[in-house]
Formats: sequence, structure tokens, C-alpha cells
Amino acid sequence: MRWFRNASVVAVAVAATLGLAACGGGSDSGDKPAAQSKGGAPIVVASFNFTDSQILAEIYAQALAAKGYPVTKKLNLGSRELIYPSLKSGELQFIPEYQGAAITTGFGKEAGKTAQEEHEQLAKLFEPSGVGLLNFAPAEDKNTYIVKSDLAKEKGIASISDLKKLDKVVMAGPPECEKRLPCFLGFKETYKLTNATFQTIQEAGPRVEQLKSGAVTVIPVDSVSPLTGDSNYTVLKDDLNIVPTENVVPAVNKKVLDERGADFANAVNAVSAKLTTDVMRDLNKRVDSDGEKAEDVAKDWLAQAGL
Repeated sequence: MRWFRNASVVAVAVAATLGLAACGGGSDSGDKPAAQSKGGAPIVVASFNFTDSQILAEIYAQALAAKGYPVTKKLNLGSRELIYPSLKSGELQFIPEYQGAAITTGFGKEAGKTAQEEHEQLAKLFEPSGVGLLNFAPAEDKNTYIVKSDLAKEKGIASISDLKKLDKVVMAGPPECEKRLPCFLGFKETYKLTNATFQTIQEAGPRVEQLKSGAVTVIPVDSVSPLTGDSNYTVLKDDLNIVPTENVVPAVNKKVLDERGADFANAVNAVSAKLTTDVMRDLNKRVDSDGEKAEDVAKDWLAQAGL
């Protein structure tokens, strides 16, 4: 989950001391540049250590390489406590971020209510670090909540507020969820679900099994999870907005933005404009469920999108 990734001062200090060499899982090999190479130092594109982020980094890196920009990929690096110091230092120069989580877990601030508000807020937070933002994409990867569709139909449940119609609600989630406002704490404090209790189930697979069996009522999943498109499950509307918007946004070193100029920004923005949540859900499924490589699904999508 995007907001389960908390930064701490100690972890940041450790990460800055250890440097990227301790990460593992990265890739120094960029894609072959286009015939009209734009030259200059390679742009270092990074990703967090989960599938969605790696696919996004591949998409942007390959799109830039196709336009002639030299690119080096550093993928699967870890979480924000490791990446942010390296982004600030310029060791990493480009990462696809998630606006709400970047604000709440990256900077410890309360996120705005709309994608545009978050974009403006995050740009100001990044500014002292010498990092700028390009356009955010329509695509979101955010926490969402699902129930079994037969229950939703039987009881008329379409939103989180509708869970009040049930005598008993059991949410299953990782331990952090219980005390997080965008998760169970929000169910209790914002939605006032006095009928709700929480059950800790750390791993996603067992949570789904408990939902299938009826042992629990509702679970959090990522919005790009294949489960959100499965007719057996119903995605509940977050009608009181406890979960911030999580639009994908490229965070880029300002030196790179200044040196590369408008053509670079336009190339990146053209990719972002075509990235939707449905696209990311499909690409994630191909990697997580079908076993394809992030590099390959990114290449396929770019070709289909004409990028």
C-alpha cells in the first residue's frame, strides 16, 4: 500500500550513509538510444521496490530513450527513506511518484483533497531539494476497499458509509492499518462505524482468502490490483475521502529539467497523459499474475500507445 511506507529520521540517515550500493536489485543498463541521440550525461531513472513503480520507471525510461535521451535505470531500490536523500543529492534524477503518499509519508504532511491541490503542494515541498514535478497522470495507485459482490448486492452496499447497514463489519489488514486514518482508523473516526472491528492479517493473499470465505467483511487493496476489476468483488466508494488521491507524477531533478528543456518535459508529459488506472491494472496483472517482465510489458504498452 502506498501510505504504509513510512519514513523515519533514523532510516533516512542510515540510507544516506549506506548509499545506493547497498540496495541491490538495480539496473545500470539503459535502453539503446534512438538514432538521433541528444547526448549529455545519462538521466538516472529510479523506482521503488514494488511492481507498479518498476513498470512506471521502465515506461518513462524507455520512452525517453526512444526520443534519444541517454538513460540509466536504477530499479527496485527500496522505499522513500532511501530514495529521497539520493534524489536530493542528484545521484537519482527521475522517479515516478504518487502524490498523496509522497506528501503524507515522504514529508509527513496532510495531503490536499484534489489531485491539482496535491500537485501544487508537493511541488512546494520538493522545491528546497532541487526537485521539480512534471504533469501528473490520470493513473492512480491508491488504497481502496473491496467487499464480496454478493454481499454488496444483497445489502445494497456501494460505499464505505453503507457498511453501517450491517450488524457486524470485520476489516482485515496489515497491522499499520489499524492506526491509519486512510484505513481502519478512518472507518472508526471519520465514518463512525461503531459496528466495525479490526483483524490483523499481514499478507495480502491470506486476507483475500478470508474475504472469500466470509470470515472478514472488507479488505484494503491497491486500486491497480486485478481484484478491483473482478466481478466477484465490489469496490466501495470512499464517500468521505479518507484516502488521498494518488496520481502518478514524475519527480525530476531541476538541473535535468533546466538542461533538457521543453522537449524533455513534453516527452514525459505525453507519456503521463496516456497512463490511466486501467492501464496500470492491466500491466500489473501481466507482471504479478502472468509472470511477464516489467521491461517487456512497458515496451509493449509504449508501442501500442504510439510512444
